[in-house]
Amino acid sequence: MSNDNLRLPNPNPNPEGMLAIPVKKTDPVDLHRPLRKLVARKYSESDAEKVESVLETLNKCRSDMVERGDLSLPKLRDCLIHYFKCLCMVEPLFTAISSDADPILFVWYDAFSSGKECWVPYQPNCIQLEKAAVVFNLGAVCSQIGASSERTTAHGRHLAIDAFNAAANFFLKLWKVFAKDVSATLDLTLLFAESLHCLFSAQALELNLQQQLNNNSSAFQKHRCAISFKSVSEHYRRAYDLIQSDSAAIEHVSSFDQTWITHLYQKVKFCEEEALQMRSSILPKSQLPVQACILDHDAEFVTEKFAKGICRRAYQWIPKLEGIYLDLVLSEDIPFKIIDGGKLVAHPWDMPPPYPTKFAIPSSSSSSHLLALPLKKSNPLDLYQSLRNYVVVKFSESMAKRVEGLFEMVNKLRSEMLRDDLSLPMRRDCLIRYFKCLCMIEPLFPMTTAPNPPIFVWYNAFFPKIKSSQHNIHLEKASVLFNLGALGSHIALSCDLTTIQGRRIAIDALHDASYWFLILTHEAEKASAPDLSISSAQILRRIITSQIAYLECELPHSHSHGGGYPVSLLYRKIYDLMTFGPLAGKLVQSSIPQFIESKMKTCRVQTGLDVTELFLSGYCEAQSLLREACQTPCLNLLSEVGPDKITDGILWPILEAVTSALEEMNLSGNTPMEEN
Repeated sequence: MSNDNLRLPNPNPNPEGMLAIPVKKTDPVDLHRPLRKLVARKYSESDAEKVESVLETLNKCRSDMVERGDLSLPKLRDCLIHYFKCLCMVEPLFTAISSDADPILFVWYDAFSSGKECWVPYQPNCIQLEKAAVVFNLGAVCSQIGASSERTTAHGRHLAIDAFNAAANFFLKLWKVFAKDVSATLDLTLLFAESLHCLFSAQALELNLQQQLNNNSSAFQKHRCAISFKSVSEHYRRAYDLIQSDSAAIEHVSSFDQTWITHLYQKVKFCEEEALQMRSSILPKSQLPVQACILDHDAEFVTEKFAKGICRRAYQWIPKLEGIYLDLVLSEDIPFKIIDGGKLVAHPWDMPPPYPTKFAIPSSSSSSHLLALPLKKSNPLDLYQSLRNYVVVKFSESMAKRVEGLFEMVNKLRSEMLRDDLSLPMRRDCLIRYFKCLCMIEPLFPMTTAPNPPIFVWYNAFFPKIKSSQHNIHLEKASVLFNLGALGSHIALSCDLTTIQGRRIAIDALHDASYWFLILTHEAEKASAPDLSISSAQILRRIITSQIAYLECELPHSHSHGGGYPVSLLYRKIYDLMTFGPLAGKLVQSSIPQFIESKMKTCRVQTGLDVTELFLSGYCEAQSLLREACQTPCLNLLSEVGPDKITDGILWPILEAVTSALEEMNLSGNTPMEEN
């Protein structure tokens, strides 16, 4: 990993100047051979074969990270994220390496030093140093993406803000988690980690502030600018004071770039003076608007509007901690896979989706203990022509050409979504992709000025003769969310509950269903359909929750309450809710009351943990640690292995890959609060 050809910004301090840092360099290490040997010795040869793919991908990621100097910044980010996930998966193995085994030595060099000053761990096999260095480099790469972005355009500005926020989050993780137990070079100390966190937070806030200054005509906008100047100056001040408080840090930074400290000082003084001058613009709390939109509206192109649409709803498809097991088994968008027999597959970091699942779910129910909710039906609708005509009329023919690939995708996914012959996993992927597209095109609705605006028609899931229609997109989005929730219950019902894997897939499928019904509660009010009401979504979510509790009560190593009483209590609450409301007539006729009143039967489950479970626990840890830092939807549009991207101002979902998958029927501060 070389520092020779980094695209760093001009370090001379100026009002527009943005700082970036170089990545750390390291020496090559072979990880595959010693780790595979360890697994075979500690567990078995068959276990080593189960995780062979993960170890190979781990080794390839590190090799590419170190030796490939031709990687673009987005590609290097993809590689580092993939490598970090693999590292977390194998981390438990490092505690099992015996003292007489060949040591694995990680050697990393200081990012700010041009020489070969390095620190070798006092003990071999120190994976904490490796993880800390990778997190540092993720922050460094994001800082370079932000500094090299074209910030004169709306998309470039949003990209830079996302990138600097991501860098700040990675250095926050380094400061709070990874640097604490590592004794290494100065760039991995707590002081530097906190200083870099403050620096990149300040730069992200400053870019937001620059946009606010362009719209500061109202009293509220002036209030926002005054508050923002204060916040930016505080972050710059903290970054500056941390460096100034340590003579070694001053010398280290100055040897890298003598203008850094001067740049930080000028930023601090400028922002503090502006904050002081604008202090009179701060409004008392009583004069603040009840609700204020903080999103700017300066998008030059239709593509920017679509990017904003997907960015605003990104939290709805950011990988969730609950449902990870389901995605590892079923999703074609996740590069890590569990296939039949418990074998783990880790596809290369530079391989784009779709990823084959090689896992079959029966098409008929194998359990009498779970309930599958009905799916909503809809009428066919040609969205392509309506959307394209509207963009031509509202904007221009050239703009329509920029986004017609997206409109083709929308139309194809909607048609596929209505097919009856799709398998459950493929239908789930199709619905999620379609929902992403709906979020992207939402800024166009309602298309009241269009000559023939589309009309969405959906039938009631419980009373199919009743239908609802709407020109706006809210009914369509809510119906897709409902079907995603219902589909989770169908997947759970189809699982073999007599095995650990089958039961875990069922539990994760129900967690997935519960999540989509939660999101539905935020869209339901605008949908205006009886089965899509907030109360209906809440009742359905309670049903799903009770079934999760039922399955978890007998899962080995479960943290659920014992004795079954809490599960019975959950079902009793549902029974009381079902007595009233719009779902009462249909649900009382279903099998739920009999299931509630029946004595829950014990399913025979195969027990025991193996190396696969060990790796999966590490994967879940990686997802948890990366969750905040990777919630950068605009930055994710640059990913070489993501399903959506913006290239040269043109929004281009990867239509070829999805089309191929369809033909073979193998069809990412605002997180929703949990229901009280």
